[in-house]
Amino acid sequence: MTSPQPGLTASGALDVRPPRTQGSGADPDSAASAAICKVTPTNCQARTRLYRNGVLVSQGFPVAEISDHLADGSVTVWLDLRDPDHEDLAVLRDEFGLHPMAIEDAVFERERPKLDRYHSHLFLTMYAARLDSATGELATSELAAFVTPQALITVRKDDGLDIGKVVERWDASPDLARCGVGYLLYGLLDYIVDGHFETVQSLDDAVDDLEDDLFADTPRNVRVQRRSFELRKSLVLLRRVVIPMREVVNAVMRRDLHVVGEELMPYYQDVYDHVLRAAEWTDTLRDLVTTILETNLTIQGNRMNIITKKVTSWAAIIAVPTFITGFYGMNVPYPGFSNHLGFIASCAIMVLAGLILYFVFRRKDWL
Repeated sequence: MTSPQPGLTASGALDVRPPRTQGSGADPDSAASAAICKVTPTNCQARTRLYRNGVLVSQGFPVAEISDHLADGSVTVWLDLRDPDHEDLAVLRDEFGLHPMAIEDAVFERERPKLDRYHSHLFLTMYAARLDSATGELATSELAAFVTPQALITVRKDDGLDIGKVVERWDASPDLARCGVGYLLYGLLDYIVDGHFETVQSLDDAVDDLEDDLFADTPRNVRVQRRSFELRKSLVLLRRVVIPMREVVNAVMRRDLHVVGEELMPYYQDVYDHVLRAAEWTDTLRDLVTTILETNLTIQGNRMNIITKKVTSWAAIIAVPTFITGFYGMNVPYPGFSNHLGFIASCAIMVLAGLILYFVFRRKDWL
């Protein structure tokens, strides 16, 4: 599988809808420009493609003509809607006869990645993902897809997923186009799962940098602590995106759904393998970040113990001269009182006691 650069909008959580912004890919207004419909009953931007017997024969044709094309059993159609509303999705009901509950799920946000089976079609929800390496924040982009025997309908709720890259992936394997809807769905899943895998790899690199900061000569406790929490938050969110994809891809591959033929099965197995690896890698990194947090606290505690030992050692060394000068400073006669020998003796005792304590503490590795 290849590792493209998916374009996403920053959301940071599944329960927050990201603002419409351009991702890292092409301009969302002109991506897959040949497929953009000039005549559409929707208020949102729409894209269409028509395959006949595995050959691309038309792009950007009016959405209202889809039902006429589907009368031909050799035809496969792709329809893409960009950020539609309830009225825009009425075209799905009119042209494809999709279930109202599936259409409602396509409008609602914060759906869990899943696959629902209806009488005449399948409904999928999935998320593309990308990591902002500068902040450690994970950006997600929600996508809904309807799978019918002759059509794939994608509903993008923001501009995070670069649909132009998906079209390029389809065009890169024209020999698979004869597999119909299964081929289109494979290209879409392959692109999204590659994005997950690339995101996990970026997180792995970020964790490696964090480990370098953890054991740096100059303490970076605050940076390590903040960065660890940022990465852990991103990993938790990514896990909520990646883990359910195992069930989604596995369910799509079921033979009773008649979506994946024998020719496409190895390709879907490859996607499923990448999903499993991304899921396992995500769990491993989450545990590793937790370990880094605990190690950072342990290192801070060790450094504090070293500082405490050093302060205690110097305090003990200073306490001896303090005791001696205090004793000889009393206004009572004592050996050497009013005599230079007494002063010399006190100085000698202070220096000798200080040196003895210093070497004792050095030997015990307290200084």
